[in-house]
Amino acid sequence: MKYLKFILVGIVFGIMFTKAEIISWFRIYEMFRFESFHMYGVIGSAVFLSLISNQIIKNFKVKNLEGQVIEFPPKDKGIVRYIVGGTIFGMGWALTGACPGPLYTLVGAGAYMALVVIFFAIVGTWIYGVFKDKLPH
Repeated sequence: MKYLKFILVGIVFGIMFTKAEIISWFRIYEMFRFESFHMYGVIGSAVFLSLISNQIIKNFKVKNLEGQVIEFPPKDKGIVRYIVGGTIFGMGWALTGACPGPLYTLVGAGAYMALVVIFFAIVGTWIYGVFKDKLPH
């Protein structure tokens, strides 16, 4: 029962993703072909909202559920890892037509092929965990 609130938030997000057509392969295809502003608008809105939320958290020293102040550790200045990681992420997104965020929503909407993507996302995460200490960070 303690995870019920997270399940409910996930259900609400899934409904929102479906209604906003964020899970639509066609919308993702349009985005990567630069044919529509729809997905760029959604992503841009999310980035803008995150910027505002992070500033509020920093300026008002917001605390987490355990009562600790939320802190943002400084980021590494090396840009190569972000370019490589972003490129791999984008290629996976373009090849599958699915962002990792709404994968479970796709399964809930009846696109059971998303289970293949979920499986390989888990495999990829496991492989990263195995080689994490050997990779440049």
